[in-house]
Amino acid sequence: MAATIIPLIAWAVVLITLGATLRATLRKSRAGSVAEISDGEARVRAYGLVLRDKLDRALFGPALAGQVWDRVMERPAGEGLIHEFHRDFCGHGLIRTQAGIKLCDILDGHHPGEAIAEWRSREEFVAFFAEQSDYSCSGWDETSPVFFTSDEWHRNNQRLTREKLLRFLAGPLPA
Repeated sequence: MAATIIPLIAWAVVLITLGATLRATLRKSRAGSVAEISDGEARVRAYGLVLRDKLDRALFGPALAGQVWDRVMERPAGEGLIHEFHRDFCGHGLIRTQAGIKLCDILDGHHPGEAIAEWRSREEFVAFFAEQSDYSCSGWDETSPVFFTSDEWHRNNQRLTREKLLRFLAGPLPA
């Protein structure tokens, strides 16, 4: 009987030791992954601040704003400046409406969302956009009620920039 009990006790000790080791290893890896996630989020936030500080703060000016108005108004209603064409959220766009131009989120590369802001005259549009910059359009500028967001994901995410406005102006005319 001792020949049966002693090996069973030895197996139980081995299994308990393995179980305790496995449990301790899993706890460490879970704690490590939480720390890695937190560290990763901190790095993303820090990189976002670096990108924010590189944004151009030079105003677009009335000449560029007027050219953008004129070019958007050449488009049919429902079209305009859409700079990203992919699934899901595609950033901000400027879309011609029956009454003027609206700033809105673009979804799935071509679906304008609800108006964030609207302008019914060239003068209103130029006055507003002449005073904007890459920084103010990025969502970081707390003094810009139209563009500001506290949502980290939307800040500087496919927003309007001088480069995108100029690319739009240089693009082909509507058919």
